[in-house]
Amino acid sequence: MEGDDGLPRTPWAYGDPLLLDYYDTEWGRPVTDETGLFERVSLEAFQSGLSWLVILRKREAFRRAFAGFDPEIVAGFGSADEQRLLADAGIVRNVAKIQATVANARATLDLRDDGGLARLVWSFRPERTPVPRVLADVPTTSPESVALSKELRRRGFRFVGPTTAHALMEAVGLVDTHLVGSHRRGVSGLWNPDGTSAGDPDLG
Repeated sequence: MEGDDGLPRTPWAYGDPLLLDYYDTEWGRPVTDETGLFERVSLEAFQSGLSWLVILRKREAFRRAFAGFDPEIVAGFGSADEQRLLADAGIVRNVAKIQATVANARATLDLRDDGGLARLVWSFRPERTPVPRVLADVPTTSPESVALSKELRRRGFRFVGPTTAHALMEAVGLVDTHLVGSHRRGVSGLWNPDGTSAGDPDLG
């Protein structure tokens, strides 16, 4: 589907200017740093049951509320912080998701002795990525997202079901589900047009 600028994109990118900018500049590009991945895990968890546009509109408020998603700071949040967050109209005020984000920060710190969050998440990158031509071809889960979800939960993470894990994998480049023909297809630099691997991410 072509935009006003003549560039083809996956149709969901046209729902709002924020979505268009997110699609064109961020979605599907590799994220390999701890803070970046913790932010994505957190936002995907808050998105559960909501539209991604809701989360994008509140993203800066989330960043302010959760100390830039610095896991060391968030891991230290206590009851006073929980009450502060529940009173913050700028974010999604869901107590279970707020508590999950704090728990996930602590789980992120625990992973540092075992390679870190990035190495865990990226270890579930599949051998091939989907090659979708229409939206109906785009999966919402995969064997890898099921396995990633299971491992994250084993490590103490919450709100990381297989669908959420798959959305995370799409967002940070583990898979490329831009439709074939989109000007953003292949933006990660990690996948060939036929869905085979074109290289590995730099995990530092």
